[in-house]
Amino acid sequence: MVQPRGELAIRVFAMPADANPSGDIFGGWLLGQMDIAGGMAARDYVRGRLATVAVDAMTFKLPVFVGDILSCYGDIVRVGRTSIAVWVEAWATRANGERVKVTEGKFTYVAIDAKGKKRPIGEG
Repeated sequence: MVQPRGELAIRVFAMPADANPSGDIFGGWLLGQMDIAGGMAARDYVRGRLATVAVDAMTFKLPVFVGDILSCYGDIVRVGRTSIAVWVEAWATRANGERVKVTEGKFTYVAIDAKGKKRPIGEG
């Protein structure tokens, strides 16, 4: 059985307010949850504020449905002087217990200071 890559960052129910009229969860909602998960994975390493600067290689594999439990996992793949990249996988647990990878992508964040300017990682 294939296991998620990285550490669990968030788990959330997909709710009716997050869906289109057909009951499929909006891609933007899913992207937002993945961004939160990636930020959580990067936060402790960065030791301070960070901002999303890029989303690369995003691939939607399967839909997420109302009632699914969405679990997002983050794995740090690169650390630069001011930026950090996190590979994020999103997995849905269906009502019948089946767990499937629904999407994945690389999120890049930059460490920022109190004024919102770039700063070296580790200097909070």
